[in-house]
Amino acid sequence: MLFCPCCGNLLLIQHHTQGEQSFFCQTCPYVFPIGSKEYKNRTTLKRKEVDDVLGGEEGWKNVDSTEVTCPKCEHPRAYFMQIQTRSADEPMSIFYKCCNHECQHQWNEK
Repeated sequence: MLFCPCCGNLLLIQHHTQGEQSFFCQTCPYVFPIGSKEYKNRTTLKRKEVDDVLGGEEGWKNVDSTEVTCPKCEHPRAYFMQIQTRSADEPMSIFYKCCNHECQHQWNEK
C-alpha cells in the first residue's frame, strides 16, 4: 500500500489506454506514474517475539506432579499448574508438562 505524500490518503491504481499505469489520490490532484507495466514492491515484516504465557522454564520450577498420561510418549506422570485464563465465574485452566525429560510435551485440559 502506498499513501499520498500530500494528504496521507491511500493511493489507488489507474489504468490508462496505452497500457500505462499510475497511482492517484482520490482527494487531491496527486498522480505518480509507474514506469513499468507491473509495479511490485515486497517488504518482509519482522515477526514479533511472543512471550511464553506459562512463564517458560521459570514457571515450571516449583509445580507439583500428578498421575496423568502424556498423550505424546505415554509417560504416567506430568507436572501441572492451574491458571485463571477466562472470567472469574468459569473454572481454572489446567496446563500439563510431561515429567519425561526427553519428551517435555505440554498440553492443557479441555
